[in-house]
Amino acid sequence: MRFGQLTYDLSHLLGGAVLLLSFVLLYQRRIGAVINAFATQGTLLALAAAWAAHAQGAPGLYLTALLALAVKGVLIPLALHRLVRELNLHRSVETALGIGLSMTAGVALVGLSILVTLPATEGVRALARENLALAMSVVLLGMLMMITRRNAISQVIGLLSLENGLILAAVGVAGMPLVVELSTAALVLMLAIVAGVFAFQIRERFDTLDTGSLEEHRGERR
Repeated sequence: MRFGQLTYDLSHLLGGAVLLLSFVLLYQRRIGAVINAFATQGTLLALAAAWAAHAQGAPGLYLTALLALAVKGVLIPLALHRLVRELNLHRSVETALGIGLSMTAGVALVGLSILVTLPATEGVRALARENLALAMSVVLLGMLMMITRRNAISQVIGLLSLENGLILAAVGVAGMPLVVELSTAALVLMLAIVAGVFAFQIRERFDTLDTGSLEEHRGERR
């Protein structure tokens, strides 16, 4: 399988689109736009999983695609939008690092992913190697978003985006057991539940979701 073949090209297009949405998440300054970008990334991840199911002849991946679409493309974004409305949160995204510096760091992390992943997977099929490089980039950009965003909702989305990279890696490797993919999908649901509880508790205790305010209360007891 090589460049110019439909299977190869479309797999890279979808994987690259998921990576592009990671940069969109880093760029956005409004929490609503961040949630919408995450929903789009989840939808593209579902399409990537569905195409991998077709290309690999692995029907089990269609279930992974359906779960990704339902949970990450629809349910979690709707829940986060509702959370923002009910808590009457500030709509702007507060950053610990400027947008420009965040994007620059993101580009550097993508380069690092390529430099580390491609040599480490030498001898593996070209499509699998490059998909793993894309997936690792998504993982690192999710970590970067968690580090550089001060709003708890944004940090949770960074964590979920990181997990999108893990799913992208799983579907890009032929023969990945379905049980691993289902476990990953279950983890997404658990993360969503924990994130909701976490956000409500912060709001109730500190009347804000800015995690920077936690520093002011370090060492306090109830």
